[in-house]
Amino acid sequence: MLKVALIGLGGMGRGHLACYQRLMKEGYPVKLVAVCDIDEEKFRRTDITINIDTGSKGLELGDVKLYTDYKQMIDEVELDYVDTPLPTYEHAKAAIYAMDHGLNVLCEKPMALNVEQCREMIAARDRSGKTLMIAQCLRFWPAYEQLKKCVDEKTYGEVTSAYFFRGGSTPMWSYNNWLQKKELSGGALMDQHVHDVDTINWLFGMPATVSCQAKNVLPGSGYDAVSTQYFYPDGKVVNAQDDWTINGDFGFEMIFRVNFERACLVLARDGGLTVYPVGQKGFVPDMPADDGYYREIVYYTKCLEAGVQPLACTPESCMDTIRIASAEQLSADEDSRRVDPRIL
Repeated sequence: MLKVALIGLGGMGRGHLACYQRLMKEGYPVKLVAVCDIDEEKFRRTDITINIDTGSKGLELGDVKLYTDYKQMIDEVELDYVDTPLPTYEHAKAAIYAMDHGLNVLCEKPMALNVEQCREMIAARDRSGKTLMIAQCLRFWPAYEQLKKCVDEKTYGEVTSAYFFRGGSTPMWSYNNWLQKKELSGGALMDQHVHDVDTINWLFGMPATVSCQAKNVLPGSGYDAVSTQYFYPDGKVVNAQDDWTINGDFGFEMIFRVNFERACLVLARDGGLTVYPVGQKGFVPDMPADDGYYREIVYYTKCLEAGVQPLACTPESCMDTIRIASAEQLSADEDSRRVDPRIL
């Protein structure tokens, strides 16, 4: 039985909490034994949400031990790993502390605010011998897994073009409004757009260069609207856009359109994936019903049980995602100049 503690009980933390509650009800060999949040009020509030449904239906803590200091919790509670859906600026610090104290870590995305922090996390993994995985949930989302399979197996030939978009209302729910502070979150570019950066890295690898046009709309928040072109040696056209200033009743949207030589795959706003093969009628492929949050936790715990590293989402790959996003930031700072992410 794997004993886990959750550090962070904001919107994403409640989604992870719902996953553990479900797993325990299903008889899965994992037990949530402790929860930590710096804000004691989070243990009572039931109104915390984010821009996407994480599966959280309420706050049921039962006999789980509650802490406001994760270092004290790690000292006092017998654990196998910690799950850290914390604000981005806390990712590296909490992960390194936990690994240095003998615990495995499932760290929320993005891996960290910069490449140097990523390197420090990997160094802590190496010296501790523990298992570190970054919760880049789209790598476990059924529609994105289907897309990855088509890319890797060249089911419909080579990719010729790809477009990704996510966006919606300005995030006003974060603790002390940390999401709206560039030095803490990296803005929409590093917090929200990074999902699609990671997808592009996962699907196609490191681009040769990137060119990013971005705009700061909200004072102090960093780039809120982003459009990036990714350049690959084979010439495929790849673009990703993000905007978290689409307010009103727009809601939230994450979509993609990836065109292959013999088909186009489209993820619609309602979450439905359709494959449009050349010369045939479009169809909806069979896919697992569970979302990426649940499936990433199941995958990580199976890796721990088997004593293997999580090859589907390695820290090295996720560090490359931060390298690409940092190159985008530099490109936007320098009027869309093309930047090679490998220099960072």
